[in-house]
Amino acid sequence: MLIIIVAAVLVLVLGGGGAFFFISKKNAAAEEGGEEAAPPPPKAAAVQVDPKAAPVYLPMDPMVVNLSDPGGERVAQIGITLEVIDAKASDTVKAYLPTIRSSVLMLISQRTADELLKAEGKEKLVEDILKATSVPFGGSMDDEEESTAKKKKKRVAQVQYPVTGVLFSSFIVQ
Repeated sequence: MLIIIVAAVLVLVLGGGGAFFFISKKNAAAEEGGEEAAPPPPKAAAVQVDPKAAPVYLPMDPMVVNLSDPGGERVAQIGITLEVIDAKASDTVKAYLPTIRSSVLMLISQRTADELLKAEGKEKLVEDILKATSVPFGGSMDDEEESTAKKKKKRVAQVQYPVTGVLFSSFIVQ
């Protein structure tokens, strides 16, 4: 009986000491302003994002789309997650999600299976989806219009759209 009591007290003392050490270490790091930094978000577009802020992700429902292959028998099942600036931007994007989803479906349905199976095709799709997600917020899908506007006048500040990245959570072409 005495051995059980001594063992229980020893476990409590060691557990309390470990908890104290863990909490004091965390508080010291917070006082120095150096909490564990999250890895920087991947660069999908030339948009400045606060490196200290955790990224916010907005998953879209998986999409099954007929591709534009001859015969129309090829389909793609694609899961997309949008990376947005912050939680407030996430709420704004949610309001336009049906429009964005429709645009993305149209973009995918214009591709062939061969295009989507290549890395370059996937990268081009990401770029096009980023452009499509900017349209509800005043962006443009037209590359020529953007390059002409840049040539005519230099922009003082680049417009920052709420969607900063496009990530694939699944990508199946059949």
